Amino acid sequence: MSNDNSEGARPIKDEISRVIASTAYNTYEKRLLKEVRENKIPHHVAVIMDGNRRFAKEFGLTTAEGHIRGKDKLEELLDWCMELGVKVLTVYAFSTENMNRDADEVESLMKLFEENFYRLGDDERVHRHEIKVTVLGQRDILPDSVKEAIEYAERRTAAYSNYYYNIATAYGSRQEIVQAIKQIAQKVKDGELNVEDITERTFSNHLYTADFPDPDLILRTSGEERISNFLLWQLAYAELYFTDVYWPGFRRIDFLRAIRSYQMRRRRFGT
Repeated sequence: MSNDNSEGARPIKDEISRVIASTAYNTYEKRLLKEVRENKIPHHVAVIMDGNRRFAKEFGLTTAEGHIRGKDKLEELLDWCMELGVKVLTVYAFSTENMNRDADEVESLMKLFEENFYRLGDDERVHRHEIKVTVLGQRDILPDSVKEAIEYAERRTAAYSNYYYNIATAYGSRQEIVQAIKQIAQKVKDGELNVEDITERTFSNHLYTADFPDPDLILRTSGEERISNFLLWQLAYAELYFTDVYWPGFRRIDFLRAIRSYQMRRRRFGT
């Protein structure tokens, strides 16, 4: 009898434990949100979204399902940024190096990008909050169907200026820098620009991010502590934050911790 009673009580104890843990989590999250809101919010946050494939493997999902979970998490992140008043969000969605992945995975990602850009162009939330969508990267190496979807999202949000949502797709920072150098060199060659007049501002104005301030905070998920050819020029004075959480498992509380870490640092511009 005692063994049967013990077995029957176990689900109840497990449920009580889950309720207690959930209550504690929610209480901590609310306290953290209040704390973060009382301090300076970064104007521009950039995110290296890493870990979709490892998340999928750990939870028995296909690679494609891992990327879909990552896409869903990105939509949550956009809400979290607006909740705090982060005006510019730049995310690293697909690098030029990613083109060398398995052909089936790349094809699946391209379809996901196409669907998502059309969805962004029609998203009621995007239009209600007046979010301008911009894609950064080498569009010429993307399929025509993806380029058309990008143009649709950008065209439908071109007049907005409340929030800025930048999606780095087919992006590589070294390639971006080389392209800027070529453009400046051509202007010097054509007599439009004197070498002596080239400044940091001149160079920044020839990057994909010319219309945006440099990021205040760059965070990367999945435990990797490297920048992976992302915004190499722009991150000169950005604060860096790394977390072990795989991107699809990234929670609101993880985002708040990243913002709090940024707020606790004494920013130095030079050393």
